[in-house]
Amino acid sequence: MSHFSFRDAVPGDEALILRFICELATYENMLDQVETDEAALQRALFGPKPRAEALIIEKGGEAVGFSLWHYSFSTFSGAPSLYVEDVFVREAHRGGGIGRAVFKHLARIALAQGCKRMDWSVLDWNAPAIGFYRSIGAKPIEGWTGQRLTGEALAALAS
Repeated sequence: MSHFSFRDAVPGDEALILRFICELATYENMLDQVETDEAALQRALFGPKPRAEALIIEKGGEAVGFSLWHYSFSTFSGAPSLYVEDVFVREAHRGGGIGRAVFKHLARIALAQGCKRMDWSVLDWNAPAIGFYRSIGAKPIEGWTGQRLTGEALAALAS
């Protein structure tokens, strides 16, 4: 396994994070859905009331990936949950233990923050990711289907 390290994202990393988001979206065939920009990332990650956190994965002084997460709250457990929004490692650096190390790092953060669980979503066609998640002990949430309200439907409900 080659040496890699993590660092917390800092102001000035917005362009790098946006590039990784676009690379991830390209991999997932969803580039047309990327709406964010550097200013939105700056507000979300480093504004007066941050909504998410991120880390940069580096190998040999080069940024090779990132992870972004935020917290939710479970009324049933009475505790926060860490929601992993994204983990992305450039293809040339996959298979060397970086993904496992990222999830281990996030699990430590979750426990330190009093979380009782970590959650994330995976595209149903992404067999390599699903296989990896099973290898670290993750299980699908049986009986639950994700729901989303966006765009006109969101605006209509709010009005």
